[in-house]
Amino acid sequence: MSFFQSLHLNNGHTIKSTRGFKKTTHDTNDMAYGNQNYSYNQPQQRSSLPAQFQNEAPNTNDYTTISTHKDIKSIVESTLGSGTALAQAVKLPKDENLNEWLAVHVVDFYNQINMLYGTITEFCSPATCPRMVATSEYEYLWQDSNLSKPVSVSAPKYVESLMTWIQSLFDDENIFPSKMGQPFPPQFQSLVKTIMKRLFRIYAHIYCHHFNEVIELGLNTLLNTSFKHFLLFADEFNLIAQKDYGPLQTLVVEMLTQIDGETSPA
Repeated sequence: MSFFQSLHLNNGHTIKSTRGFKKTTHDTNDMAYGNQNYSYNQPQQRSSLPAQFQNEAPNTNDYTTISTHKDIKSIVESTLGSGTALAQAVKLPKDENLNEWLAVHVVDFYNQINMLYGTITEFCSPATCPRMVATSEYEYLWQDSNLSKPVSVSAPKYVESLMTWIQSLFDDENIFPSKMGQPFPPQFQSLVKTIMKRLFRIYAHIYCHHFNEVIELGLNTLLNTSFKHFLLFADEFNLIAQKDYGPLQTLVVEMLTQIDGETSPA
């Protein structure tokens, strides 16, 4: 169990394990602004952290505080530390099955984000966050099988729906098989990319609208380490396109560049 899993889960979410560490659709075309999101909540236990780390949205200034890139960058840089250990930890081990490696990390990121978001739910409500936004420039719309087109929903509703959808995938033996050696579906890696892209949006909302609360709770180092781990894994396997980093693109590029400099031979 990773050290992130010592935090409390959101109501209705439980960790369950099917394969330990190694054990590690529907899909719609997403849109940030008008990106479709398809979804339905609950995690599984597959820890991937190294041992030492066990369309334009309306202006939202009337609701939650928007942290600037400069503010976030300065605080993140002060708490990240070296990226060498995590950079090595995300690499595919020799003789490891790629899909197994992707599966164990996706479940771990799901657990991490679920628990991190759970720490700020009292600050993120339909009243404070009536739209799922990241700065005033990006709104992430929601769509499911009951809707003919994407709709604007509150941030809590978006997160709950996303987590429920991902959990439904984890529970599907045809997508996330629990038995070792059981084949993954042909579309598995494409589905992983969709999951990662959507999970990133929760990080974006937290950083842009709840970073002050995270600092007050003393969880900024935890959040930053989780985000760095997430970015390194996504970058290692090309799981998220640069354009999908949207509101945090500058921060992401600078973080990855800094880590690359730390891990490159002198």
